[in-house]
Amino acid sequence: MTPHINCHPEDFAPTVIMPGDPQRSKLIAENYLTDARLVNDVRGIQGYTGFYQGQRISVMASGMGGPSMGIYSHELFTAMKVERIIRVGTMGALIPNLKLGDIALAQAACYNSSFISQFKLNGCYSPIASFKLLRQAVSKAEELGFSYQVGNILTSDYFYNFSQDTVQWATLGVIGVEMETAILYTNSTPTRPCMAKKP
Repeated sequence: MTPHINCHPEDFAPTVIMPGDPQRSKLIAENYLTDARLVNDVRGIQGYTGFYQGQRISVMASGMGGPSMGIYSHELFTAMKVERIIRVGTMGALIPNLKLGDIALAQAACYNSSFISQFKLNGCYSPIASFKLLRQAVSKAEELGFSYQVGNILTSDYFYNFSQDTVQWATLGVIGVEMETAILYTNSTPTRPCMAKKP
């Protein structure tokens, strides 16, 4: 057990689907998984494990923002021995050809968060997706005929941005903005101490 997850590693599947909203994790478990059972509910962050098309899979919320994602993804990778986390959620579009209902697949994530400063790097770190997992997501989107965009996104600490400069990221090709991905990608890096192997 960890301070934020009240179960044992065997209660989680190797793959965790991770929305931000705890109600969304409940919705996914109840509507897409069979034999789903609640394995975590600390602080109302519900985690479930069940089966999707015969494959054991878990779904657990991350909460809102980088600090919350930093806690839950770290504990899942290190203490719960999870192998991969797939974030699902909403994002604000920064480009005109990304329409409501389209799928955005984050190849990389810019950030304005201080989370990565803890590693004291002499430069700017660019967290990226697992290429294997991203390629599979693209192939599945094409197979199903979904409208999608692959690109660089912005993970921001600000929902209400006083400086209102978020849209300027689009001038560098950033396709959208959300609040968790760069932290998840950083925590999934395989060379970090105690991290699970990245798929």
